[in-house]
Amino acid sequence: MVQLISGCVSITGNFRENNEDTFVVEDGRYYIVADGMGGQSAGEKASELATELIPQKLNQLLEFDRDDAKTAIKKIDQAVAFANTEIMALSELEPDYHNMGTTVTFIVVVRGNLYIGNVGDSRVYMLRDGKLKQLTTDHSLTQALVTAGTISPDEAATHRYRNVLYKYLGTKDGGTGTEACEVVPQSGDRFMLCSDGVTDGIDDNVIDGLLKEHDDPQSAAEALVPAAEQGGSKDNITCVVVHVK
Repeated sequence: MVQLISGCVSITGNFRENNEDTFVVEDGRYYIVADGMGGQSAGEKASELATELIPQKLNQLLEFDRDDAKTAIKKIDQAVAFANTEIMALSELEPDYHNMGTTVTFIVVVRGNLYIGNVGDSRVYMLRDGKLKQLTTDHSLTQALVTAGTISPDEAATHRYRNVLYKYLGTKDGGTGTEACEVVPQSGDRFMLCSDGVTDGIDDNVIDGLLKEHDDPQSAAEALVPAAEQGGSKDNITCVVVHVK
């Protein structure tokens, strides 16, 4: 059986008054990062709900040592859809939380394999055999334009719509699936889950270098977050680093 160890750091950063990012880690089961949005404390509430309700539902639905890939993905999508429904409901009921939303990205471990997906623009990266790869796709307008071939990835980095999402939790589309992929972990693999506060401040080359440099996942997380802050990130900054032993 693979052994996973993790490290995590989450900071408010230089430009925000409160931290609307939340994360939850249960080593060997799941790793989740959520980045909330909405006025005052609404974003904080939305991301908090995501990291509370998704694990709750995963624990109810998943047979972590038995489910096959198809069943695992279906149940993960159900857990995310459940959180989405609850966030939408509270948003309707509670004026303070009107229009709140959150991204979510995750690694869920079932029968030793990793299921990786997202809703929104929080990401998962994998470093394997010296190569960094982004495993999730942003649900942002700029990514849609890149996919359509309308703009280049370089143009997307500074595009005025780069922070505009067309899918996140708290909207009808938020519960329509996480596009989770299955990854069979290999010894030496390194993963990073992050809110867009990380990628707002550093590019893939810096992420690649820091993940390679640090053999301890907590040290890696403690290097990545300040690097993003010093790199000019204007958001809350959260990252969870997971190593396969």
